[in-house]
Parts: sequence; C-alpha cells; structure tokens
Amino acid sequence: MYRRVLLSATAALALTGGFAAAQDEPTKVGFVFVGPIGDGGWTYEHNQARLAVEEEYGDAVETVFQESVPEGADAERVLTQMALSGADLIFTTSFGYMDPTINVAQRFPDVKFEHATGYKTAPNVSTYSARFYEGRAVQGLIAGRMTESNRIGYIASFPIPEVVRGINASYLAAKAVNPDVQFNVVWAFTWFDPAKEADAAQALIDQGADVILQHTDSTAPQAAAAEAGDVITFGQASDMAEYAPMPRVSSIIDNWAPYYIERVGDVMDGSWESQQVWYGIDEGMVKIGEISDAVPDDVREEAMALRDAISAGETHPFTGPINRQDGTEWLAEGETADDETLLGMDFYVEGLSGEIPN
Repeated sequence: MYRRVLLSATAALALTGGFAAAQDEPTKVGFVFVGPIGDGGWTYEHNQARLAVEEEYGDAVETVFQESVPEGADAERVLTQMALSGADLIFTTSFGYMDPTINVAQRFPDVKFEHATGYKTAPNVSTYSARFYEGRAVQGLIAGRMTESNRIGYIASFPIPEVVRGINASYLAAKAVNPDVQFNVVWAFTWFDPAKEADAAQALIDQGADVILQHTDSTAPQAAAAEAGDVITFGQASDMAEYAPMPRVSSIIDNWAPYYIERVGDVMDGSWESQQVWYGIDEGMVKIGEISDAVPDDVREEAMALRDAISAGETHPFTGPINRQDGTEWLAEGETADDETLLGMDFYVEGLSGEIPN
C-alpha cells in the first residue's frame, strides 16, 4: 500500500527549511451492505465487485466494508464513521440507504457517494441501478413454459417500484407464452431472512406452485424447492449454481464490477461527476445465468432469443397492449413504457391478483 512518506527532519530542513510530506495515499473506498457477504445473492455480488476493484487497482486503492447494516439510523451512523475515517468514495447498496446517504453527503461535501437503486442525487451523490425487469422477463418466459400446474409463486421483498416492476415483467412474459398461468405473490418484507424466505417458498408450494421466483437474497427458497422436488427456481442476483441443474434452472446475475471499477477510476483521476445510471442486459449489468439441461432445448432457445432481442432494443418487456389491474388501458398496441413510469411503478398489470401493500 502507498503510505504517507515523511522526509527526515534534517533533510527537510536542508531542502525547504521545514517539514515536507509526500501524500501518495491510496484512494479509500467504502461499501455499505444490507446483508452478509456470504448471502449467496445480492450482497455477495456487490462484494465480488469490491474485490474486482482491489484486483484492478492494487495498492492504489484501499477498500473497507460493513455488512448486514439495517436500513435507517444505523446506516447513517455507519456512513458517518466511514466518511470520518477518510473514505473518498462510498457505495451504499440498498434502496433504504437513500435518505441516510443524502443526509451524510450533505455533511461531507468532499466525499463522493454512489447509491444503488434510489432516485435522490446531490452534487456529490450519484445513483445507479440495473434494469432487473429485463432479466425477469426472461425468467417469466421459462417459468410460463415449464409450469405444469400453471401456478407460479413469487417471493417479493418490499413494495417498491423495483420489485413491482419485476413481478409485472415476469408475469407478462409468462402470460404471453402460457395464457393459463397464475401468479401467487407472497410479501416477505425482508431482503435477507432465510427462515422467512423458506417459509414463503413452502407456502407457495403448498398452494400448488411448481415454479418459484424470488426478489429476496438467500438461497433458502432453492433449498425448500429441492426438498419438495418437481419445483423449479431461479437464482436471484447471483448464479446460485450450486442448485443447478435442479431446482435452479437459470438466474439473474447482477454484474456490478465494471461500474465500480469505472467510478473508482473517475475519483482517482478527478473526473467523477454526479449522474444517474440505469443499465440492463445490453450494457452487461444484468446477465442471464446458464440455463440448465433441465430446461428443454426449444424453451432455452426461446429464452435466449428474448434475451438477445431485449439487448438489441428490438423488444421491450413492457410493450402494449397492456392494461392496469383494474382493466383501464396503460399502454396501447405497440406502445412501450417510458422510464419515468417504470421508475415509479406502483400498480399491478391486468391479470395479477391481490393488492400491493402500502
């Protein structure tokens, strides 16, 4: 690691008449994680990106992290401590860190902040997120083709637009290939709680679901499906390949490393500016994990074709005609959803049952 180098008092006095210091210290980058780095999902992938930053820049960077930080007052305390400890850049990696990030950024204007999945910015705060809904459309297609009971279960975390978009995108894709499909949504109100996630998966299986989708971060639903047998699942945020080829038949992989490397580099060369980024399959921030041999060849090919069409901009998961849940028109024939609506999505599309919690 680069360290502060002080000239000896004698040499310094001889050269300058006083003390001098070379300040080639590493750029210090902090990461605040909502779950444990071993969760196998969301936080695991963010930590892999942190390690990629270290590999890219070597001794020119120093990274620090805090895992399992609750969203709220605890996050503000952790962020304050990181800023006080000399962090030059801090990544805050969950939606509930939005207000704490803004609050701390106001007190430390010389520290740069990158907040994942939020929408509030400041001169020293950027936001970044991935178009997860693109990957969930691919999952929905596979789910709709492979279900035999026509019941698909969905474990949802919190009723924020990101999660609602995912439910709608996967349902629309499943419905497009299987008009008889039904979705049952269970709200777990957690990002990471293996016990709650396992209970939610079991409840959906008991209701007849033979496909489980999830927007929670542990592998507990995979384990519950494996125990039940004849139930398929999809990896969330990371590949969860230890459960392939069954029950995990594919996955959404969050690929944060290129973005983290780029933004750390921007801080290092002085070019960092506040921005808002929303990348998807085309930019490589959303990846589709290997589709296992448990999926028939024709379904695999259909799913890959959808992935490629989304990447090329030839297909948009939200293309009309699409109605809202109450039957009123949302998108006309051929019309695609604009980003502003998607970023604030707070409604189910027609065909989904139940209500979105407040």
